[in-house]
This record gives sequence, structure tokens and C-alpha cells, in this order.
Amino acid sequence: MANALPLALNIEKPLHPWVKRVRIAFVPGPMDAVLEETAQGILQSFKLLGHIVQDKPTDETDVLLTTAEYGVPLNWRKSMLLTARKRFGLRKNPTVFTMVHVTPRQLQADLDYLERVLQKEPPDPADYQFPGLAPEAYQVLFEQGRRGGPILALQRRVQAQAKGLRVLLVVGEDHPEYVYHFDLVGAYPKSVYRGDATLFYHDIALRVATTVSTREVTDHEVVPPPIPYEAWASWEAPKAMRHAAMELGKRHFFTQMVRINDLVKVPAVQDSVASQYSEGCFGTWEPRGNALVATITGSARPVDKDNITEDDLAVLVGVRPGGVGAYVRHVEGKRNDPPSSEAVEMMDMDTPLPRITLSPPRWEIEAEVPVVRSKLHGHRGIKSFDPNLVEYAPLDPVYFDYIVSCATDAQARGVRDAFSRAQCLLNPDDPRQIAFTILPGHGVVIAEKWVPGKVPFQVMWEAMDSGQLVVDSHVPQNHIRYLPDEQGRMVLEEEPF
Repeated sequence: MANALPLALNIEKPLHPWVKRVRIAFVPGPMDAVLEETAQGILQSFKLLGHIVQDKPTDETDVLLTTAEYGVPLNWRKSMLLTARKRFGLRKNPTVFTMVHVTPRQLQADLDYLERVLQKEPPDPADYQFPGLAPEAYQVLFEQGRRGGPILALQRRVQAQAKGLRVLLVVGEDHPEYVYHFDLVGAYPKSVYRGDATLFYHDIALRVATTVSTREVTDHEVVPPPIPYEAWASWEAPKAMRHAAMELGKRHFFTQMVRINDLVKVPAVQDSVASQYSEGCFGTWEPRGNALVATITGSARPVDKDNITEDDLAVLVGVRPGGVGAYVRHVEGKRNDPPSSEAVEMMDMDTPLPRITLSPPRWEIEAEVPVVRSKLHGHRGIKSFDPNLVEYAPLDPVYFDYIVSCATDAQARGVRDAFSRAQCLLNPDDPRQIAFTILPGHGVVIAEKWVPGKVPFQVMWEAMDSGQLVVDSHVPQNHIRYLPDEQGRMVLEEEPF
């Protein structure tokens, strides 16, 4: 079905057309009155929206809703994320959402505390000794907090203690007032109660349904023939990628990789979630190979994006039918790990855009190439930009109401559609050399055109240095717009929830 809503139901905001009917089961853990009220409201909304509420999990269950106690570490043997499949004899793992209740006063006290201790540099490990966390967790909490503020450090603490990646943090005294939606990459959008309980719970349910309606697009396929190492060594892109990594590192674009075991010690984590995830990816086009050279996935093994080697690079040559993954060519004589989870996103964004011809004397080679030369995806925001050099290509509004996550067909489709409307890319002669889009709750994708005399990513890092593209650690969580200031620069304005 196109979406799960009965036609008679009035919803304030449009949905993604691909939201499906889902099956949800509630398996409660620790409970209190607020969690009881919230669970009942969410399940009732799922029913009203045309979804299926099950008495217990089955092989068809899409969502397993459970609970945990705020500030109290859950034993990993009771974690639905880690044990639901074995506990209920399931063939596959449902997506687990863990509800956790906190009072507004407690939440504000914890955020204030984290804001204070995050000011210390270097961090004091004693400030981060929360129950149930690993001794080295202070490093992750400090790094995440410095990137995204106290709310992100709190999110990682709550996820570690609740032994869950997707957490619904229910905030309220005697009744729920708002709910944070936490996920692996650090999103924290809110559903806010504004006097209408039905709309409040519908918003929660629809955000959950959106999440589980997406499909991962990491089923990559290796295609022959392998690339001879001599040919690979003659390419400019691998060298440019290593140089760009160092330049972006100087500008602190990528933050440190999050390693789950640095946060919490659980023996079963490797069976349920990757042991680490990386902070973004990047790639640049190689005319000699008619391919995109991009970073590998951080879930395969730790990757230092500031100091990559050729073994940290993959070669992408296309998108598989249905967008289920990318076509990849291996290189003889080097390690060949799978590409970044955003491989389809990086390749498919070229599909609706024009190609241009490079030729001497402006270029050393004659070749037809995509209009976008280099692509940079990071868990960052853009605070302001110079519209003479940079164009903002927004996602469709629905992506701000119901956000999607990385490695999914939905994000790849949203990114492709956004850049397909970028005028500076549709018209290669447009003097603007950079286009970007914001992924709410996630980060930014930046595209750079071919500029004679510049190496890959140089236009980007020079724009960062000149202030023509101001990268910010804050990632917007809601609708945004850019408004001109007195100097004509476009400055971010984010709508409150």
C-alpha cells in the first residue's frame, strides 16, 4: 500500500508516499504511570493509523516497543535489542524502540551538569562515571558532547544504559509533555504535546513507522574485471583523497569514530549492531577509471577519516537495479573492503544531473564526467554561506517532518532529488561552484563542481577558510531556512519545535 493512513483520517503534515503498514508488539520492561500512558497512546495511534498491533513478537514484527529506567543500567540479558530474537525464537531482529521516562527537572539538571563538565579540556574522567558505562566512556561522551552539545552526550549515556540504539525519551512530570527521538547517528527531533493527544501520539507513531519503512541499500555487488594495480597507481583520485583527508582533518570536519565497546561492555553487541560507526564519508571522480573513488564503510573496521590509506578506499562504478546497493570494482594488490553505507547516495545523485566534457588545455585528460566532481558527507551543519559561491538545495519538506537515516533508500532518494533541483549543477556554466543539502537529524552533503587549477575538495576547504561556507557542529533537527544578513550572506534559521 502507498501509505498506512485511512482516507478519513486528518493528519496535519503530508507523509512520505512509501510509508508502509507495520506490525508492532509491546514488551514492557520497567514501567511507571507516564510510560504506561505513553505506551497506550502510541499503540492506539498505530491502530488508528491502520497499522497492526500484536500481542507478542512474531517473525512478521517490524517494531518491538519496550521500556527501560532512566539513569539505571539495564542488564544486557534483558535488552530487547540484544536478545529479542533468541527470546522469542524469531528469524530476524525487529527494530527495537526503547521508551525511557525522565522528569523535566531531572533532564535539565543533567543537561546543565554536562554543559559544565564539557567545558573542561582535557576532560576529567571522574566527571563521566555514570552507572553501567565503560571506564573509557568519558572519551566518547566528551567528543560527542563537544560536537553536538550536552543533548548528544546525554543521548549516548541514555542509549548505553538502556542498551538500545533507538530511544524514545519521554519527558514529563505526571504526563508526557514531549518525546525525543534518539538514534544511532545522534538525531534528537521532538514530538511535542500541544493540547491534542491524538496528534501528539500520531506524530510519534508516524516517525516510528517512517523509520521502519525504509530499506538499507548496502547490498553491493562486485563486478569484473578487477582493476590492475598499475592502473590504480596512475589515477589521481586516490592521491587526492588522501590529501583531502588531511586537509579536512586540519579543519576538524570529521569527529572521532564512535566505538560501542568504549561506551558499554556487552558480550552480545557484535551480533546485533556494528561495533563502531564512522562519522561521514567522501569521494571524488576519477576520469581515467570512469568511477567514483570513495571511502569504505566504518562498520567493517575502524577508519580514521583524517588519515586514510589506499586500503580505506573503494571504487564505485554504478548503482544496482532498484537502488539496493552499488556496483563495486576491486583493485588487485590492495585490501578491498565494502564502500561507505552512503555509496548509493553518492552515486545516484549523479543520475538526474548533466555530464560535462573535460579537455586540454584546461585539463590534462579528455573525458566525459559527471558535473559533480567531489562529494562530502558529514555529521555537521552549515551555519551560513556566500550565495555567490554556494547554493542550498533543500530536501523535500516531508524529510524535515519525518526524518530518515543513513544507508537507506529513502535518504539516497531524498539527496538525489534535492541535488536534481540545484540550479548551479543543472547549469554547468553557473558561476556557483558548491551546492549542499541539509539532512535533518543527520548532517550535510556537499557537492563540488570541476574547477580548473583546483584539486578535488580544494574549493570546499578554501570556502571553509574564507568563511564563504561556515560549517557548524550543530545539526538541525527541524525545518530550516537561510535568510540574508546585512552583508548578503545567507544565515541559518531553524524553526523551534
